[in-house]
Amino acid sequence: MALKYLHTMVRVSNLDQSLDFYCRKLGLVEVRRMENQSGRFTLVFLAAPGDAGQAEATSAPMIELTYNWDPETYAGGRNFGHLAYGVDDIYAVCERLMKAGVTINRPPRDGHMAFIRSPDNISIELLQNGEAKPAQEPWASMPNTGVW
Repeated sequence: MALKYLHTMVRVSNLDQSLDFYCRKLGLVEVRRMENQSGRFTLVFLAAPGDAGQAEATSAPMIELTYNWDPETYAGGRNFGHLAYGVDDIYAVCERLMKAGVTINRPPRDGHMAFIRSPDNISIELLQNGEAKPAQEPWASMPNTGVW
């Protein structure tokens, strides 16, 4: 049996705010959008820049933002842990995110791993591609903020 990972669906309460976070701040690329008038929802599929060109043809891993037009309140469940993305320079990515107003919940003190949260409190892990970077300030002594 062939099995291939396709996407993870995350419900969002404000589509514009979520797209600002995932695309402008985190750097994902919108690949496809579907609006369903009868079901009253919008689906937006996002991919990492390196996967975007292949996302439709090969079903590269994507995240599906589901926006229900009728307001709902979403509470996080313990059955969902986090999304994870590999990055080429964890310090540069975290610096860019902080400048964009994103809280770094678990700073990359070890030069390898950091956690942030989306506007809907979805935990996102950032992992340094390859070997961990040497510890450096301000990250090495930065405390955790909130939960991840």
